[in-house]
Amino acid sequence: MDLIITNLADRPDLAPLLDRFPPSWPAFMYHDPLAPLAYDRATTALAEFCLVAVDRDAPDVPVAKAYSVPCSLPESDADLPPGGWDAVMLAFAEDQLRGRRGNRLCAVEVSVRPELRGRGLSPLMLQALRRNAAARGYGELLVSLRPTGKHRHPHVPMAEYVARTRPDGLPEDPWLRVHVRAGGRVVGVAPLAMTITGTLAQWRSWTGLPFDTDGPVLVPEALVPVHCDVAADHAVYVEPNVWVVHRT
Repeated sequence: MDLIITNLADRPDLAPLLDRFPPSWPAFMYHDPLAPLAYDRATTALAEFCLVAVDRDAPDVPVAKAYSVPCSLPESDADLPPGGWDAVMLAFAEDQLRGRRGNRLCAVEVSVRPELRGRGLSPLMLQALRRNAAARGYGELLVSLRPTGKHRHPHVPMAEYVARTRPDGLPEDPWLRVHVRAGGRVVGVAPLAMTITGTLAQWRSWTGLPFDTDGPVLVPEALVPVHCDVAADHAVYVEPNVWVVHRT
């Protein structure tokens, strides 16, 4: 595959391809209420930070995409907010309202077409994000990282899960391992990275599960259980992520 990876500021003609990209996440993940703050501006205010990959021989089919967001966050990695991904969305929105450019750049998504996963495209998109960050004057790329294997261990605390390593010393989690191999440093856990709420009817439609019993519900691909409250007719998912920092 002869890939072309570019940002939408340089190739605005590729923006319509984003509408043809197949779903990359479980249905409930598309209902974080803060996501529209940045995603609705992906092809406009964030065009220079929105990357699309296509095959040179099939340029009308999007192969992968990657988004990053400039936002005002603490300079010290030790002070990065526990809100993780959601905090990035809010910080970006505040910067837009104040007319300022964020001091740090955070990657918020890297997605590869499902049928092309496992072919080394995710590391290429991560490299492209880092190069694009450097080209925009950012010395670091932050990531509120969603470990791809954590959903198999929903009851394990995130800090404990992140500490698990293979015999070669690399992280056990596949996506975290890609970042560490690329030079990323794990600097902490974001315990409140995404909060997704909904009525029980909504959660049933998103997951196909009954949501008819109080307490934790194990949802496929959720990193931790979803809390169900039958009397209140709602359920809440609070996802932890991991803060990773890359030098660009």
